[in-house]
Amino acid sequence: MTPDTASDTASVPDTASVPGSASVLGRRTLARGALLAAAGVLFSATAAPAATASNTRAAALAPRPRLRLPAPTGPHPVGLRTVHLTDPSRTDPWVGGARELMLTVLYPARSVRGCPRAPQLTPAAARVFAAYAPHVHPGLPEEGTVDWGAVLTHGHVDAPPLPGRRPVLLYSPGGGDSRTLGTSLAEDLASHGRVVVLVDHPGDASQVELPGGMRTTVLYGPPDPATFRTMIDTRVADLRYVLDRLGGFSLAPVMDPDRIGAYGHSAGGTAAVYTARADARIRAVANLEGYLDLDPLDGFDRPLLLFRTDGFEDAARIERSWSGLPARRARLADAAHWAFTDYAALVPRLQAAGLVTGATRAALVGTGDPARTTAAVRRRLGAFFSRRPA
Repeated sequence: MTPDTASDTASVPDTASVPGSASVLGRRTLARGALLAAAGVLFSATAAPAATASNTRAAALAPRPRLRLPAPTGPHPVGLRTVHLTDPSRTDPWVGGARELMLTVLYPARSVRGCPRAPQLTPAAARVFAAYAPHVHPGLPEEGTVDWGAVLTHGHVDAPPLPGRRPVLLYSPGGGDSRTLGTSLAEDLASHGRVVVLVDHPGDASQVELPGGMRTTVLYGPPDPATFRTMIDTRVADLRYVLDRLGGFSLAPVMDPDRIGAYGHSAGGTAAVYTARADARIRAVANLEGYLDLDPLDGFDRPLLLFRTDGFEDAARIERSWSGLPARRARLADAAHWAFTDYAALVPRLQAAGLVTGATRAALVGTGDPARTTAAVRRRLGAFFSRRPA
């Protein structure tokens, strides 16, 4: 997670209703070993081949690779703040108690002098992520072989914002991923003049660092329909609560409440579209390879981008669930499902360092040139939201 150096807090009840909310599932406690063994089944569309034991031992002895995120391309430097929200009106469906959220807010900065760049993960989050990563996404390096905490973002902590009213974009990550894996795309959008709010959904994210401690995923095994319904309905309620609280953020003076959009990857794309269906405050939405067959979307009238890769193994279901929707459509060439995330830049570097196989890379992000893949996603999202109210 990014550091909590400039935290906003809120505890105002959320009065917006979410159609079809699932009942509370109750508290679940899991043995860590059983969870890690099953996490890949739940969250990986493709189970990439894992490294052999000999390769793992060799990698552990090799120098750790220096991982970098691609720099944003816009004219503005990027500021970063973290936000903790508590909604006492909702019970967390996974662990009970009031629902808590962690957000990263990225925005165009007036100046970044004296403001350090934030790490993508704090030391505590990096340790947890290192343990979970090869189980959430089989084939990623084993714990101890990559210094995930050394990856820096291009967001400068608590930099003063550039004056003016800016469009706002909400981001919901894929199932099993934390908000930090959407950093690169969000930074690029912010560098072009937008405020981007990355939303973590504690419970199904691999790890979320809250002020009271680390939350790890409580899901295990393939999600049944009721569990998936709870995931999406919880995310929709999370996003709507964030919309309710934007006016209380320290950055509220530079946010334009009449120009709000949303985008999400995988389960986050599903949540973004269903949030837009339920909430007119979202003026445009982009779905990065998320299924839309949870509920009918008849009459959906918001500008919509449906963006998928050409290497997604369940393309037939994607096409069926998107059929008939009025939308702008795009396809990312030589790519796989997680090419929409920071893995697009990180996994090829891990392959170059001998820490993942070519098969793992192909399964996670595809075989395309990472610079071209990243540029294509940034260009398509930027153009879509430039033409829309957000």
